[in-house]
Amino acid sequence: MESYIQNLFAERIGGKNFGKEDKVYKFEKIKRAKLEAMKKHPDMELIDMGVGEPDEMADPKVIEVLCREAKKYENRGYADNGIQELKDAVPGYMERVYGVKGIDPVNEVIHSIGSKSALAYLPAVFINPGDITLTTVPGYPVTATHTKWYGGKVYNLPLLEENNFLPDLESIPDDVRRKAKILYLNYPNNPTGAQATVEFYKEVVDFAQDNNIIVVQDAAYGPLTYGSEPLSFLSIEGAMEVGVEIHSFSKAFNMTGWRLAFLVGNELIIKGFANVKDNFDSGQFIPIQKAGIYCLNHPEITERIRKKYERRLKKMVKIFRELGFDAKMPGGTFYLYLKAPKGTKDGKVFRNAEEFSQYLIREKLISTVPWDDAGSYIRVAACFPAFKDGKVSEEEEDRILEEVKNRLSDVEFVF
Repeated sequence: MESYIQNLFAERIGGKNFGKEDKVYKFEKIKRAKLEAMKKHPDMELIDMGVGEPDEMADPKVIEVLCREAKKYENRGYADNGIQELKDAVPGYMERVYGVKGIDPVNEVIHSIGSKSALAYLPAVFINPGDITLTTVPGYPVTATHTKWYGGKVYNLPLLEENNFLPDLESIPDDVRRKAKILYLNYPNNPTGAQATVEFYKEVVDFAQDNNIIVVQDAAYGPLTYGSEPLSFLSIEGAMEVGVEIHSFSKAFNMTGWRLAFLVGNELIIKGFANVKDNFDSGQFIPIQKAGIYCLNHPEITERIRKKYERRLKKMVKIFRELGFDAKMPGGTFYLYLKAPKGTKDGKVFRNAEEFSQYLIREKLISTVPWDDAGSYIRVAACFPAFKDGKVSEEEEDRILEEVKNRLSDVEFVF
């Protein structure tokens, strides 16, 4: 007999059919394929280049701050909308790393329990039924998901290689512009690795002002750039009038599980976010915020991390080019975004990136993430674990990358 609870689930998560769908999402498919491959080849190492999180722990001094502050009586309570000391550290960080000056730490900054929470809360600030969020695809779906949960609609902007993986704002129909309230961007971009340009951000500011739209720029990978200096949306004239930027400690400081981020930008957006946030959470643990302050005052931590990813990505580009892929250094992030082959010379056919990714896992025990939203590509991460005697080892890194090359060298791919 079916429980009456089955009929009470909200329509936003499937209603009475919640949990009954046969559809298996790609990350679950990847997980299952990895388990099957390891079972089939117990003596073969699984090389996981699909993970989207740092392979190292946070800097030891950051951990020391956490431990020290956690022992203090005054840090035991609720943080609500964040401690002022963290907000006070943001303007200096934004100026040192991005050249953005004049941030008001009282009214133009607020912390968040990770950037995911920030992206989930923002639709609650602005979206009414029928409103539209403009979002890039492929990409992180949280803001789009919550837009739909509030009765809004989502208009997807494909990121295409011929446009340097930047959205074509001019292609948005007039009727969509009239109903749009939020433009969600993410640069440096996950998964494409593309970096925005000053010219593009100027176009975004003009677009937002002309159409009364707010901009949410997700800078989770902001300081992880290659070949150019980090670029903040807020460095563009007029950006503070139209949007906010979200900065995460996860990728920049190896603090993925710590769940700490901050929003910086337009005072009204920050004020609205604070109101909604008050009704969702009671703030991140104060000692974690104190550790975050240390990070903001020591951006050299990120520079060490960035150099490691740059070294690995350059090696990965060389290997995949030798294997026939059109691999290029990304503008930022720690990902390579590679066009999936159509098949192999010996007759295998890949109808999409998901089939190719499954092939890599099951036949070669190399895990990647497929994206078929705007062309067929795989995302290959440079944050795979490579340790020796408990420390990051370039020798081990080279061994793993050489193993990837060896496993794929006996296949001739067709593009």
